[in-house]
Amino acid sequence: MQTLGRRRWIFRVRSGTQTAEVGLLTWLDVHGRTMVGHVTGLPANVLGIVLAGGEGKRLWPLTADRAKPAVPFGGNYRLIDFVLSNLVNAGLNRICVLTQYKSHSLDRHISTTWHLSSVLGQYITTVPAQQRLGRRWYTGSADAIFQSLNLVFDERPDYIAVFGADHVYRMDPAQMIAGHITSGAGVTVAGIRVPRAEAKGFGVISADASGKITDFLEKPSEPPGTPDDPEASFASMGNYLFSTDALLQALRADAQDDDSDHDMGGDIIPRMVDEDEAAVYDFADNVVSGATDRDAGYWRDVGTLDAYYEAHTDLVSVHPIFNLYNGKWPIRTATAPLPPAKFVERGTALDSIVGAGTIISSAVVQRSVISSDVTIEAGADVTDSVIMPGTRIGKGAVVRGAILDKNVQVPPGCQIGVDRALDRARYTVSPGGVVVLGKGAMAL
Repeated sequence: MQTLGRRRWIFRVRSGTQTAEVGLLTWLDVHGRTMVGHVTGLPANVLGIVLAGGEGKRLWPLTADRAKPAVPFGGNYRLIDFVLSNLVNAGLNRICVLTQYKSHSLDRHISTTWHLSSVLGQYITTVPAQQRLGRRWYTGSADAIFQSLNLVFDERPDYIAVFGADHVYRMDPAQMIAGHITSGAGVTVAGIRVPRAEAKGFGVISADASGKITDFLEKPSEPPGTPDDPEASFASMGNYLFSTDALLQALRADAQDDDSDHDMGGDIIPRMVDEDEAAVYDFADNVVSGATDRDAGYWRDVGTLDAYYEAHTDLVSVHPIFNLYNGKWPIRTATAPLPPAKFVERGTALDSIVGAGTIISSAVVQRSVISSDVTIEAGADVTDSVIMPGTRIGKGAVVRGAILDKNVQVPPGCQIGVDRALDRARYTVSPGGVVVLGKGAMAL
């Protein structure tokens, strides 16, 4: 990122009857465009909506008993903690989380963890499908918002941040909000460069030099490359910033379209692109406090078992690709009142994360993420694995290249990840060869 001509300035944003001051940094990007940088404040009237209703079929069996945003991650968190931390850290303090499938675990996590100040009018609340427009559930992400417009009418925001709930990243949304306000667009879409071969699972953005989106293809079979790199595509992160009136108009038109799938990326964004109402925000321009050169710009879609596993491998090196230990932009959650982890009888953990309450007794753990309240008994070998809370691994057991969900029982002498043919007969094995045992499973 170039910083030529960087300067701090203040402009005023009219929000209802209030005026908020937003402190900005501007700089020239590699194309010579003036870009918006760090924001010291936030326009007062922004409502956050987090889309957390997805089934997460590609993460099965981790989603057999919970919604995808409730899946544990990183030894201490749930996936939804990342988006909520980013929004709260940026100053958004009115957030509605729209849920639908298997939402109990997610509802409980948010209600017991995410307490803001009601005295100051702050809240994070889950909103289940309520069939407000008839006896039907949500038919898509756009329909979820359309059926929940009472939230918008109650709060009367000037801007609405619509973010996904199942990505691992750090981002300061306030900078995107400031860029949206200055652009005058109806919607701003956050985008990131990804390898073209991986772009088939995303919305792919084409934009002109001014940042206006000229084309948006949802999950194309042949993703277009970028002008400067034919092997890269500019993908949507699933994070959108709307001016409220523009969103209401688009949702109402979409609801009347019988040919629509009522999806944000598949229908709403292309509709607004066709109406010249859409701009792009380049995630590479987002500056997060405390980020290192190694983890700046990190973003992972963990929608498959292999992606979920690989994101964990990004955490455990000496200089991690994604640094959980950035105290200037913390990933927030609540933890159980457990004692510290304990290593006894020469139990060791190398290049690993180990959660509170875990006991490693005369066992070896390498390059793994071990959650809280895990017991690993004498002689066990755990390598390149993700172990979730409450799991028990017996004496002499071997666990390699595996994901063990909560409360899995591994009997003494059991071997997981050693004999691939046997693993495929007994367990779920991902295309990349990761062995997965679901919640409460008994290993064989």
